[in-house]
Formats: sequence, C-alpha cells, structure tokens
Amino acid sequence: MDIIEILKAILFGIVEGITEWLPISSTGHMILLNEVVTLDVSESFYSMFEVVIQLGAILAVVVLFWNQIWPFGKNNNKEPLSKSGVGAYVKVDIFKLWFHILVSCIPAAIVGVLFDEQLEALFYNYWTVAIMLILFGVAFIFIENYNHGKRAKVKRLEALDYRLAFWIGMFQLIAAVFPGTSRSGATIVGALLLGVSRTVAAEYTFFLAIPVMFGASLLKGVKFLAESTMSLNEGIILLVGMAVAFGVSLFVIRFLMGYIKKHDFKVFGWYRIILGVLVLACGMIGFL
Repeated sequence: MDIIEILKAILFGIVEGITEWLPISSTGHMILLNEVVTLDVSESFYSMFEVVIQLGAILAVVVLFWNQIWPFGKNNNKEPLSKSGVGAYVKVDIFKLWFHILVSCIPAAIVGVLFDEQLEALFYNYWTVAIMLILFGVAFIFIENYNHGKRAKVKRLEALDYRLAFWIGMFQLIAAVFPGTSRSGATIVGALLLGVSRTVAAEYTFFLAIPVMFGASLLKGVKFLAESTMSLNEGIILLVGMAVAFGVSLFVIRFLMGYIKKHDFKVFGWYRIILGVLVLACGMIGFL
C-alpha cells in the first residue's frame, strides 16, 4: 500500500470532518479537493468514496448526542409512554423528534433516489459549487442582519412542529440538488428564516444528517458493490478516510456548538463568498 495514498485519504477525511458540520459545503470542498489531490482509485470507487466517507462523520453525531437521539431507556425519560411497564422505557419526546426528522428527509430522499445520477452529471462541477457557495454566503449574512436583535420563536427542539420540519426539509432539498450549497448550511438558513434559534437549528441539522447521510451512503455503497469490485487498497483508503472524518467531526461539532452560543453565522457567510470567488477565478484561468 502506497503511503502517499494513505496520506491522501487522511487529507480527505480531515476535509470531510471539518466541512460536513460547518455550513460551508462538504461536497463542494470534496469536489474542489479532488481537482488538486487525486486518489489513485477507479472512477466508480471515488464516486462511492466521497459519499460513504460521511459514515465516519455520522458516527460522531451518534456518539456525542446519544442521550438525545436514543428513544429507549428509563433514565432521563422526560415523556414516558406510561408510568410503569414497558412503556416506561419508551421516550415519546425522542420518537416525536424522529418523526419530525423523517418528514424533513422526504423531499431530498425522493429526489435523491430518482435523480441521483442525473443531478451528479449536471451539477457536480466547479461552476455550480462556486455559485452556490456565494449565494448561500450572501444568504447567511442577510438573514443574520435581518434577525439581529430579534428573539427566536423556537428555542427548544421539542417546539419544532411538522410544518417547520417540512420546510426545513425543502431547504435541504436545495443542497441535494446543487453541490456547494451545504446540507447543513441550507437547513440552518431555512431554520433561521423560520424563526428557529441558532442552537436548535444546528442540533436539528446534526440529527437530520443521520438518516440522510446513512441512506445516501447505503445507496452508493450497494450500487458500487453491485457493479464493481473493491480492491484491498481501496478498502483501506475508505476505512482510513472514515476513521479520520470521525475523529475530526468530534472536535468540529463541539467547536461549532460552543461558537454559536456567542457568535452568529456571518463569518461562514464571508468565507463562502471569498471561496466562491476564488473558485470562479481559478476555473477561469484553467486551474480547475
């Protein structure tokens, strides 16, 4: 196994772990990284790799928020199904959260299953990435300025209803179609527009990532294995990328949750705009 390929896999894992949770577009960064650092793998493997590597990032959310997403257990059961018996181990409030998440997943799931390959062929390029980076960068700055001094209407996850869940899912659909949007960025922008607090918006987008990213990874993985064979080297590259994405995600999620308690999202908006402009400039001069 070439050590250079391992180092490349580590780099991809670092980029995935950072950009998956910050609202700056992991897919966009992975596309751009692949333009300058190319893994020595088959085209079909890389198409699967850039999606399935997200499983490492998902695991970080599961580990960090286990008590908030696991719907069974008697300890810290705020809303048991019944006071005694089996129902005392069922956390109704967490089941409600998952039902809301499923509603948010429906739009992107339908489009992803039906049009995944067509969308990838049409929009997975630096032009789309750059434009969406800039557009949603502007959106972050505009929304934060618009909300300045206003109190959020929804300050607890329990206060989210199905209407809000559906519209957050529609914003997530934009990210499913256009790389560079950022799944977390789109859902956070949507949530902020709908009056959700920054903390709740961030937590909800973390939880929403679990079924979305697991489903996308499963779809890509099964499709790859049905049509191709994974070599030992490719398997090692995938495992290294996922492991690094997991470790980096643990740090980044903690950082983001601490950061937004004292700051707004405008810094990410400016970062997106600057990066988008640089991407356009690099593309025009033939660097990408």
